[in-house]
Amino acid sequence: MIQDIYPKIYHNEYHDLTPGKDDCILIFHKNKVLVRFQENKLRYPTLQELEVHTRQPSLPNSSKAGKTIFHYLFSIDERKYFLAYPDDTALILQEAPPVVLPGYAYEDVRIFRTAGSRHTSFAGITAHHLFGWYQTNRFCGRCGHPMSADRKERMLFCPKCHNMVYPRISPAVIVGILNGDRILMSKYAGRAYANYALIAGFVEIGENVEQTVKREVMEEVGLKVKNIRYYKSQPWAFSGSLLMGFFCDLDGSDQITLDTSELAEAGWFGRDEISLTDDSVSLTREMIMRFKHGKEVSL
Repeated sequence: MIQDIYPKIYHNEYHDLTPGKDDCILIFHKNKVLVRFQENKLRYPTLQELEVHTRQPSLPNSSKAGKTIFHYLFSIDERKYFLAYPDDTALILQEAPPVVLPGYAYEDVRIFRTAGSRHTSFAGITAHHLFGWYQTNRFCGRCGHPMSADRKERMLFCPKCHNMVYPRISPAVIVGILNGDRILMSKYAGRAYANYALIAGFVEIGENVEQTVKREVMEEVGLKVKNIRYYKSQPWAFSGSLLMGFFCDLDGSDQITLDTSELAEAGWFGRDEISLTDDSVSLTREMIMRFKHGKEVSL
């Protein structure tokens, strides 16, 4: 899966750091990221490249000098990654990207699903998750005062009313519904992703994940399930989620009642009817492949 970057090591401990000239700088504009390709692998600009082409000074973490904010994100092995964006709401909202660099281009973040270099893709989509959090919480949701970045942990706080905000991670489930030697697969309605997937949904307030499994399956395909068993989890920054995968068994009728607002189609598939291949990216695809090869989780 996309987070499986071994032998590279992901270090997400927060540090109050200033970017160095060789550190990677992640620059996003809405759902696009500034990158270039080198030997078919993604590369991000370094601080030195930014300084040369934009004449920006090296700035401390969260400094407002030069109308740019830098946030330390994480490290992979010894390479440090920083987020950079303009300290100006008008620049953030404008249609033109904040930085233009020769040899680099803005690509849709969906490129991280298919680009070479697993650890670079994982770094990019994880950075985009944090970018969305920083942008959404520039002002206090309680009193409207500008938020400040904490120096000891990844947290934003309001100097006026002392509100504290941590990165948002939404729990969600992926469900492999088994009916003997068949599995239920579906296609989303109105989304760019057009391949078959499994039933999925976010955990609601006041329910545990097993209840989420039952509710989402009933809402989307009108089926009852039993024998719910946990498979594994995955951080999925494309939707700011922590995905939890479950296999379960059909309980009763296999007649599908489709929620057409969520799904374009759904059906039962035998192992030899699955034409998908392992993309080594998503929990959904890994679960489908486990079923295809007879390795699904059973009680």
